[in-house]
Amino acid sequence: MASDIRRIFHLSDIHFGLENNRALDWVKQEIAEKRPDAVAITGDLTMRARHREFAAATHWINELDAPVTVEVGNHDLPYFNLLERFFEPYKRFHGMKEKVERELDLGALAIVPLKTAVRMQPRLNWSKGWVSQRSLDRCLAALDALPKGTRALVAVHHPLREVGTQGTALTKHGDRALRELAKRKVEGVLSGHVHDAFDIMEDTSEGPVRMIGAGTLSQRTRSTPPSFNEITWDGAQLTVCVRNLQHVETSDMQIDDVPENALPPRGPGEAVAPVRQIPRTDPPVH
Repeated sequence: MASDIRRIFHLSDIHFGLENNRALDWVKQEIAEKRPDAVAITGDLTMRARHREFAAATHWINELDAPVTVEVGNHDLPYFNLLERFFEPYKRFHGMKEKVERELDLGALAIVPLKTAVRMQPRLNWSKGWVSQRSLDRCLAALDALPKGTRALVAVHHPLREVGTQGTALTKHGDRALRELAKRKVEGVLSGHVHDAFDIMEDTSEGPVRMIGAGTLSQRTRSTPPSFNEITWDGAQLTVCVRNLQHVETSDMQIDDVPENALPPRGPGEAVAPVRQIPRTDPPVH
C-alpha cells in the first residue's frame, strides 16, 4: 500500500458484558497484522456501564497496537448511579481517558469527535442522540483549525438523522449538525448505535453529507453478523469495506437506510428488524 494512503478501522458497539469474544480476537489480530493508521471506536463499549465491563473494555482497547479514538455511547453512561451519571458521567473511562473524544491527525486526513450521548435530556428516552450547541461548536472549531487541504472524518455515536419530531428523533439537532458539516471539509461521519453497517448520502440544504455506520462486535446482532468497517483514503476517494468473519460481501452487509427505530435487540437472538438472508459459513480465524 502506498505511503499516502490512510487506513482506518472503524469499530462500534462492542458491548462488553455481551461481547462476542471470537469477533474481538479476530479484530485484535487484524489490527496487529494490518497496522491501520488509526482505530475509531464509535461508542457503546459496555452494556450497562458496570465497573467490570469498563475494566474489560479498557484492557482490550489499551492493548490495540494503533492510535485509538473513542466516542461515548449511551450505554457507557452510568445506569444505576444517577449521581455519578449527572456529576461524573465519564469517571469510568479513567483507564483510557486520553483516548476519549481524541482528535487524530493522520496527515491529509483527520478524525474529529462530536459528542451525541448526553447524561440527560428533556425527553423520556435518553438512549437517543442529542447534539448540544457546545459540542457542535467544539467540533466545528476543530474542523476549521485543520490545515488547508486536510480532510476530516467526524466520529459520533448516534447517526445524525433527525426524523422530524421530538418524540421519535434519532438525534436531536442532528439536522443542524449535518448542515454545518456540509459546509466544511468532511469526507464522512462515522457512527454506530444501530448494530448494522450502512454507507449513505444524507441530503441537507447545504449539500450532501456521507454517513457511515459500523455494525456491532457483540452478541446483540440485529440483521447482519458481527463486523467492522475497514476504511481507506487515497487523498481523493474514501472507500468502505465491511469486514466480517463470514466473508459476506460489503453490499450485503449494509442496510439501505437508518431505521427510525434504531434500537438493537434486547439480547442475543432477539431481532427487531427483518433478518437478511445471508449465507452462514463459519471459517476459522486466520
